[in-house]
Amino acid sequence: MGILSIFGGSSGVSFNPATDIPSQASKVILVTGGNSGLGKESILALAKYGSPAVIWLGARSAERAQAAIDDIHKAAPGAVIKAVDLDLSSFDSIKAAARRVLAESDRLDTLMLNAGIMATPPAVTKEGYEIQFGTNHVGHALLTKLLLPLIQKTMPINPDVRIIVLASIGHQLAPKEGILFDTVKSSQENISSLTKYGQSKLSNIFFAAELARRYPQIKSVAIHPGPVNTNLAVPFTKSNKILGGIINAVAAVTFVTPEKGAQGQLWAATAPSDAVISGEYYTPVGKLGQGTTLSKDAALAARLWEWTEKELEGQTV
Repeated sequence: MGILSIFGGSSGVSFNPATDIPSQASKVILVTGGNSGLGKESILALAKYGSPAVIWLGARSAERAQAAIDDIHKAAPGAVIKAVDLDLSSFDSIKAAARRVLAESDRLDTLMLNAGIMATPPAVTKEGYEIQFGTNHVGHALLTKLLLPLIQKTMPINPDVRIIVLASIGHQLAPKEGILFDTVKSSQENISSLTKYGQSKLSNIFFAAELARRYPQIKSVAIHPGPVNTNLAVPFTKSNKILGGIINAVAAVTFVTPEKGAQGQLWAATAPSDAVISGEYYTPVGKLGQGTTLSKDAALAARLWEWTEKELEGQTV
């Protein structure tokens, strides 16, 4: 499949954050990768239209996080936004972030696993996982594991708790096996960066599906945001000059703004509960049925969950 085809979008339900986000008063929300792109736009919309009690903004850079908060406060001056240092490629950073959230929050209503990297050069996380798989899947899985008790604690006061996982139609680029378990604890240097990206995004879809199956009281969904003009593909376009130039040209004409691109995850986080089906994979906005046959492989999803749980054994706050 060609690289350009992964950016395809499709129309779904009508959703306007300015009019369709209901009050989020008293709720606590955490968004990873909140300092730019879709994460920042999601926080801005939630702060401006939903007015939650607290929004946690997870980011690797305290300076960029504060700059994002200052910018958001121009549109939502009364919003309570707390920056939390969070590097998803480091278990120590993830555990420190979770400890802070657990210490300062008595509830967590919405966890938006928004952060991600795409088509980066071969590398590994601090624990040795392929960098895209380790950041996009394993890091988020650990954060979720550590925050699950707080989410479950919230259910008596809000039974409609949600976990939103940012996946991608790029899951179509995953290897035919889906997850290369034997080599994923390496840089997988001989595998293309886009194939590894697809592997990580397929893992996101599996993670949301298994969360929904194993924790049915929590609404968990995977979201493809559509073709959005963010900095996600910069590593790929810089290292692949010709194809990168084509992608940039197409993006300039057809890709939507982060403001519009965030509508899918905002819909999933705030739409009426009966409109959002737990465990499903959605394309923008709120459209079902776009996953591959591989993305619906329940046995492989369960295998990934069990493998991940074993990898995270002993990891506590």
